[in-house]
Amino acid sequence: MSTTVEEPTMDPTPTPTPAPADAAPARAADRTAAVLALARVEARELVMQIPVLFFFLLETGLLVWKCWDEEGMDAFPVLNTVDRETQSGPLLASIALLICVNVAVQRDRRNGTAQQFGVLPMEPWRRTLAHLLSVVPFALLAALLVAAEYAWSALKPGAVGHGSLGELAVGPLMVLLTGAAGVLLARLLPSSLVPILFAVAAYFLITSLLMTDGAPEGVRRLAPVLDTGGGGGDPVPSDLLGRPAAWHALYLAGLCALLACAALLVAGGRTRALKAVTAVALAATATGAVGQLPRDTAALDAARKTASTAPERVQSCTTRGGATYCSFPEWNGVRGEWAKVVDRVRAAAGAPASDLRLTVRQRIDTSGGLEVDGALAPSTTPGEVTVGTRWGGNRVGEFAVGVAAVLVAGTEARADALCDGRMVTVMWLALGSDPHPLTALRDLRLDDAVTGSGVVLAPTDPLSLTGQQTEVLRALLDRPRAEVTARVKAHWRDLTSPRTTTARTARLLGVPVPKGEETCADEE
Repeated sequence: MSTTVEEPTMDPTPTPTPAPADAAPARAADRTAAVLALARVEARELVMQIPVLFFFLLETGLLVWKCWDEEGMDAFPVLNTVDRETQSGPLLASIALLICVNVAVQRDRRNGTAQQFGVLPMEPWRRTLAHLLSVVPFALLAALLVAAEYAWSALKPGAVGHGSLGELAVGPLMVLLTGAAGVLLARLLPSSLVPILFAVAAYFLITSLLMTDGAPEGVRRLAPVLDTGGGGGDPVPSDLLGRPAAWHALYLAGLCALLACAALLVAGGRTRALKAVTAVALAATATGAVGQLPRDTAALDAARKTASTAPERVQSCTTRGGATYCSFPEWNGVRGEWAKVVDRVRAAAGAPASDLRLTVRQRIDTSGGLEVDGALAPSTTPGEVTVGTRWGGNRVGEFAVGVAAVLVAGTEARADALCDGRMVTVMWLALGSDPHPLTALRDLRLDDAVTGSGVVLAPTDPLSLTGQQTEVLRALLDRPRAEVTARVKAHWRDLTSPRTTTARTARLLGVPVPKGEETCADEE
């Protein structure tokens, strides 16, 4: 008997083994890890690029040098100008990063390996994302340098006012913006000349259209780096600036995200999350742009006019040693420095000027614009001395000249017309007790000289020294200080008389009479 054994029928399509439940999340985690790993590699490659390395090292070196050299006005920084000054530091490094990251994205095309990259499991848009992430460490480095620069100024005992986080964010955001622009340009126009042409075109567009005086204020604020308005003039109180720093930072952040999303979309990214982020970035950019539009300009203009023409309405005052010191709120901490100069100058004057009640008034002038270079008009109020919003360095000597001129002439307006021996008395009061009088004289004169005629700087209009007056002053500075001070006090009435000539002043103070005919036009 035979038995037949039937072989089992083999199904040509085997039943697939169910995948573990966590396989999909694992693959997503692997993709994320791969993107981050590639971003780290690309960041290291960017660090080794000479332009990027050079300009970031240059920015670091300039910061170290600036922190090391803290003499003069740097010892009394105004923080609402310091935060804006941090914006210019990362600009050159940003341009270098734009060019180098553009070259990095085109590496596979340039080396002829684009097809090999095409067979990799990582999609082109993920590789683009890795290039975008490679820029982030440089933005963080820029933020660290900006924070160090601002903190160094803010921690000084003489720091004035406060800064703005929105202003401080501009530099790091510029690094992100240029990096995203470099990646986007590489995906849109893969050519090594494109980023250079783009940088040049962007510069001319911003300077010729967005930052010109004729452009509307709302248009000028679309420039990535807001015009600081630094025309060499003195700072103003923070509430008079009218700068929409927070809105501008939001505008830049949205623009960074928008360029990054555009690069990913061009590279093939079509995920819902990417489209949602693109919409949010577009909304943030538009919101930041609209938020910068000028509003309530009438109130701001009125506040600026009040601060310029009637500062006493917005200032507080304190009395120290027989003098009253009035300042804008942010400068209250500098009053003690002003008092030291006033006390020093008055101590060298004779009666009754040594007991004259002075009013030191802080003044600004916004009639020609904010922070523009210009001279304040002399005050006609008796006993009132002008002081500006910068302090330290040459400003100390200029203020001493202003105090001495008011003690001698009574008002700043009358001191503006001094053309006789009283100028010698003014300069002696300002320099006689200075530890380095000749250096101070050189710093005060417009020609940086200590001989001959010249113009002497003061808080308001400058004063004039003739050659003979300079000669007498130099002779006084060579004599013992106590001896000259005693003579000044003893002959104070004659030394402050408009009828006293320079020759008469020299005789009263016991120094040789200068030769030659003296005229006020003896200026070179």
